[in-house]
Amino acid sequence: MIRIDALWLATTPIDMRMGTERLLARVVQVFGSAQAHHGYLFANARGNRIKLLLHDGFGLWCAARRLNQGGFEWPRGSSDMSASITLTQRQFDALVLGLPWSRLEQTQTIIRL
Repeated sequence: MIRIDALWLATTPIDMRMGTERLLARVVQVFGSAQAHHGYLFANARGNRIKLLLHDGFGLWCAARRLNQGGFEWPRGSSDMSASITLTQRQFDALVLGLPWSRLEQTQTIIRL
C-alpha cells in the first residue's frame, strides 16, 4: 500500500500532456522539492481530468483519472494565492469522484499550488 500523509491541490489548470518530470518541476517551483509521502493533485482547464503525482519515498508515481461526463468541482486560483482551502476526508473523496464536495462540511487544510 502506498502511504499518503498529505495532499496538495493545484488551483491553476495544467496541460494534461505534462508527464511526471514536468509535474515534478511545477512542484519543485512552488515548494522547493517534493516531500516523501505527499501527493500533488492537478486538473485540466475543462475540469474533466485530474493527475496525481506522488512521492513514495523512493520514486514518483503518476496516476490519471478522467470523467466521461461532467467535471470535477475544482477549486480555482484567485488573486490571493497564499489563501488555503480546508477539506474533510469526505469532501476530498467526493472531489476525486467528481461529486459536489463544496456542499459538505470543511475542516482539513489543503494549500494551493
